[in-house]
Amino acid sequence: MQTSDFEIIEYSDSYKDQVLNVWEKSVLATHGFLKQDDFIEIKVLVHSIDFNDFQVFCLLNENRVLGFIGVAEKKVEMLFIDPAYIGQGFGKKLLNFAIHELNANLVDVNEQNTNALKFYQKFGFEIFEKTDRDEQGREYPLLRMRLIGT
Repeated sequence: MQTSDFEIIEYSDSYKDQVLNVWEKSVLATHGFLKQDDFIEIKVLVHSIDFNDFQVFCLLNENRVLGFIGVAEKKVEMLFIDPAYIGQGFGKKLLNFAIHELNANLVDVNEQNTNALKFYQKFGFEIFEKTDRDEQGREYPLLRMRLIGT
């Protein structure tokens, strides 16, 4: 599949089940460092999110959600790609969209998620702060990053 075979559209509740499915598959494929109990707690939290509270955009192919990105106050709060499509340029397309269309210039990355860290660094994000725990107080340090020059 070529990256030209997709469209980026604003989230609507009709996509919620697909977005949650992409989130779960993506996290299971990329966040092997998460403890099972923590994954279950985070899943409950994600299911309670009102995605309308963020600037969320879905990457679609024939009405199928392949990935999505959410931005709040210029910070990328979520970027997830269906694992079947990781490495095909879709994350790059969504992040470029967030940077150029939504003025995103911040992101937090789990320190243990080295692939995500490298991905954001390729875009020119740099670490400016490290936390000992994630935002829910779990022992998953966050690397706070900002786009160089912003």
